[in-house]
Amino acid sequence: MKWLTREIKNLAELFYPNLCIACSDRLVSQEKFLCMHCWQDLPVTNFHLSPENRVAKLFWGRVQVENATAFFAFNKGSNFQHLIHFIKYKGLKELGFETALRFGHALKNTANFGDVDIIVPVPLHPEKEKQRGYNQSEWIARGLGNSMQKPVSVNNLVRRIHTSTQTRKTRFERWENVENIFEIKNPEAFAGKLVLLTDDVVTTGSTLEACATELLKIQGTRVSIATLAFADY
Repeated sequence: MKWLTREIKNLAELFYPNLCIACSDRLVSQEKFLCMHCWQDLPVTNFHLSPENRVAKLFWGRVQVENATAFFAFNKGSNFQHLIHFIKYKGLKELGFETALRFGHALKNTANFGDVDIIVPVPLHPEKEKQRGYNQSEWIARGLGNSMQKPVSVNNLVRRIHTSTQTRKTRFERWENVENIFEIKNPEAFAGKLVLLTDDVVTTGSTLEACATELLKIQGTRVSIATLAFADY
């Protein structure tokens, strides 16, 4: 039966081949989601090596963040913009996990991020998560947690108000849209800890700022930020 299963798989791949999400080339054995060339060509920022990087500067004068970084940068229309689109809207949560695994390996031994205590994803409102079927930021957090060997908290920081999408809003409208919409169920669980707040992409930083502001109300809590992508436009 094994040979039959193998032949059926080979036949299926002949008509419905697995393709690289970035370049659309056919994936070969052992490749997942992206071909090896595109994994190597990912526009990695290395922002985690510089405390004064462009993501960190987004939060200067807005909220006290220990460190902030993003794994890679993309421009609108680039091949790698599709990566976030597939993670967020096309159900490829495993791609978020796989990319975050690689990100976590880069972060875990650095002075700026190696000492985080707990990883917390930006939450979706329950209605939005039910509609989408998953929270992409949670899968990113779990990938980071796996490679960094840090615990992940997914039910303590919650979004209590359902808001409209941030897409096409101005910077001020984005901030206004997320002001006071998050809450923490059990503040003691984060007290005195360095929380690594995670999301899929940072553009203006308004959602992350709103989450960090809520976390920083807890005595002794500090916040760092890590996103998969930085919208470089």
